[in-house]
Amino acid sequence: MKKTILNMGLFAAVFITSCTKNFDDVNTDPTKASAANFDANLLLPSGQLGYVDAISGYNGPILFQSMWTQTFASAIYPGYYSGGDKYVQGGSFLNYQGRTWDAGYRSASYLREIQNLTKDKPELSNVSGISVICEVLNIEAVTDVYGDVPYSQALSAKSGISQPVYDKQQDVYNLMFAKLDSVLPTLDAAKAIPTNDVFPYKGNIAQWKKFGYSLMLRMAMRLTKVDPATAQKYAEKAYAGGVFASNADNAYVVFDNSHGFSNANSRSLTTAEDYSEVKWGKVLVDYLKSTADPRLGVISEVPMPGKANAANESLAGVSTPALQQGMPNGYDQNGGATDITHAPGFPGATGTGDDINVTGGYSRPTTAVYLDLNAPTFVLTYAQTEFLLAEAAVRGWNVGATAAAHYANGLAAAIQTYGQINAKGAIAAGTATAYAAANPLDVSSVENSLKQINTQYWVLAGTIFDFDEAWSNWRRSGYPVLTPVNYAGNFTGGTIPRRQAYPTSEASNNPANYKSAVTGLSGGDTYAGRVWWDK
Repeated sequence: MKKTILNMGLFAAVFITSCTKNFDDVNTDPTKASAANFDANLLLPSGQLGYVDAISGYNGPILFQSMWTQTFASAIYPGYYSGGDKYVQGGSFLNYQGRTWDAGYRSASYLREIQNLTKDKPELSNVSGISVICEVLNIEAVTDVYGDVPYSQALSAKSGISQPVYDKQQDVYNLMFAKLDSVLPTLDAAKAIPTNDVFPYKGNIAQWKKFGYSLMLRMAMRLTKVDPATAQKYAEKAYAGGVFASNADNAYVVFDNSHGFSNANSRSLTTAEDYSEVKWGKVLVDYLKSTADPRLGVISEVPMPGKANAANESLAGVSTPALQQGMPNGYDQNGGATDITHAPGFPGATGTGDDINVTGGYSRPTTAVYLDLNAPTFVLTYAQTEFLLAEAAVRGWNVGATAAAHYANGLAAAIQTYGQINAKGAIAAGTATAYAAANPLDVSSVENSLKQINTQYWVLAGTIFDFDEAWSNWRRSGYPVLTPVNYAGNFTGGTIPRRQAYPTSEASNNPANYKSAVTGLSGGDTYAGRVWWDK
């Protein structure tokens, strides 16, 4: 009996020792993901798509910035577009005001997790570096919209920080520049490339370097008024590092509507109510007409005369440039002094009987070009980069070619960008270069050059639906000169919004740090306040 017990004890001791020695291997389910076996590449699309989510569709820009820059106009009040066209709260205004914030930080959190998963895996340094670039891209979007925002302590919930401090925007920019400085030289084509890149680069490291340096250039030019020395330093560094060289370098995300992933801007406009309410702005159409810009007949159409199709995108429109007419901002359809029928040059309605559409005579985005649900959303383009280099050259900075050469490159490239939205938007290279040659940069004065460059930047950004960027560059440069709307009950005192108020949830989710941030804002947490670089 004692022998039997002894043998059983020895067996148990051996068994327990064996299990303890291999405990992790035996008790780890190989079908479940963990930090040790999870492929960090799988998170990259969430970070890239999150940025696109932050700058498109109903997350704010098409409702707000598109009309603050007077790219679009809408004669509806009250309604979802009231906050954009008239600076008056309407629809779910307070909900939309925080969506860029939410999407930007959500996207950045995926990208930060890539960095956590790859910190001890040098073979994955490229996907780690690219995640840093995309993190900066997202944080730039958030800080440019709101101003001072959490960054140094943000994305740190795993470390126990759920109420991060708000960093001054100047500090945010310095952190972003430092991050780009640290990772761009480390990207190495000899190492493994990202396997899940949804930009057209498909992991190409040379392309990602160009993207990173082009992003650095864009960030540098934000600071021209508030910190020109830093702006020059990083603009020249970006150019030396290698920026975009053609439209083949453009960064965008192509969608796949058949699998439930559609372009958010196109999806918004395919709603009949939105399509009837949203028109190209008068300032934009008048500017394109003034120089016979070949883009006007591609991007714009008016409903077929006599047809009740102003709200029906499936019916034909007419793109003849001479017939295009932009809608002035600040009007409604309520029968009073600001009724759209009282607007100078009111073009009349379309349709008959109960189907009549009062605003149908105004130009709308061309159905065939913009309503493709598979169309790309642009992130950063070669033409934008060339316009920024043109401005840097005007300022006397070392960016290679002359301002006139960069401007001509940018204008020709801009005109050819629409073919990447849809083949029906393509404009021949010969037409683009001839137009650029016939409309050279005005170099008679620095101010004339800056006005021309930044007005063209505004045209491009607005008409490729990069509304946040159109708004940011307009705030920075002051061009084009826009006349604000002063509609009754507006929330800015009759000025074009210069920043977006913080999400309403911040006052309860992060009260002490939110209060501190608001105290540092000129005029408080309002739409009339200005971010640090907007002087």
